[in-house]
Amino acid sequence: MATYYTKSHEWVRIDGDIATVGITRHAADELGELVFVEAKDAGVELKQGDAAAVVESVKAASDIYAPVSGSIAGFNSRLTDEPTLVSNDSEGEGWIFKLKIDDSEALSAELSGLMDQDSYAAQIG
Repeated sequence: MATYYTKSHEWVRIDGDIATVGITRHAADELGELVFVEAKDAGVELKQGDAAAVVESVKAASDIYAPVSGSIAGFNSRLTDEPTLVSNDSEGEGWIFKLKIDDSEALSAELSGLMDQDSYAAQIG
């Protein structure tokens, strides 16, 4: 399953019509220890680039943006009690939310505007 990356440091993995979204290791390291994570409610429709979640660390609060369009299908409820899971395993168990993809034709175009792992690594240097 391919992982795609945004310039704003989100990652997305597509499995059928579900997109799992989180923040990259780089973003997690920059934020430091997270103290709060929250996503929009299930069913909320988002366009690519819309704010979908918020993460707060002892340093800063940051919006997390939808890397692709869809509706919120779920939130990683473990993050309510364990926000540090994002810091500890940002691209695994620390995923933040899932999107239900409603338009597979639009998805192809949206994914083509995202980066693969090598391109993202080059961006963060």
